[in-house]
Amino acid sequence: MSNAPPPALVDVQAVTHTHGRGAAAVTVLHEVTVEIGGGVLVALAGRSGSGKSTLCHLVAGVMAPTAGQVRVKGEPATALRDWAGVALAPQRLALVGELTVAENVHLPALLRGTPLDPDLLARMDLERIAQRPARETSLGEQQRTALARALVLGPELAVLDEPTAHQDDGHVEQVVAALRESVGRGTTVLVATHDARLIEVADIVLNLHSGRLLGGGGGPHGNGRGRNG
Repeated sequence: MSNAPPPALVDVQAVTHTHGRGAAAVTVLHEVTVEIGGGVLVALAGRSGSGKSTLCHLVAGVMAPTAGQVRVKGEPATALRDWAGVALAPQRLALVGELTVAENVHLPALLRGTPLDPDLLARMDLERIAQRPARETSLGEQQRTALARALVLGPELAVLDEPTAHQDDGHVEQVVAALRESVGRGTTVLVATHDARLIEVADIVLNLHSGRLLGGGGGPHGNGRGRNG
């Protein structure tokens, strides 16, 4: 009987990424290699400008690396377009302002013809503003709306960029609880964060410094794994 670990859900191999061209080119990631298994909460930590958002965007498949490869479920990340597979909550929240909070949250489910989750709005403290247009809500409420939208299909992978940046303490606790619940249901969550409260509950912490991955470690909750690049 083989004791080999299961294949990585996320496989980042020797990724370098550069923004701009010529004399204006800036390399933001340098030879990053990391593997992440299924059903874990991974915190991507580091100072602003360390490359966290860039790595999130590469894993979510919204752009391709300058060099190296990013694969999710064995496929190039850029080939994946189903939010049940990979969902993204970016810092620029990309909500549809004229739609209500509930419509924004449930949009992926409505487009897919999937039953709605009646409890998700309440878990994210959005129930009382569910019928309000998203553009008429606070930044913190909009951020929770984008987070709920990313989780609504129970995706295999959720990529979240600074999801607690605009939350007060009580709402941070709700966000953390929602992420841990999603992980318990089998979602792998990759979260770029400065928030020590998120880092403390992560199964794996990956540290980026000036675009280089310094290390990572596994916790007791999952089979993710990180290694230096």
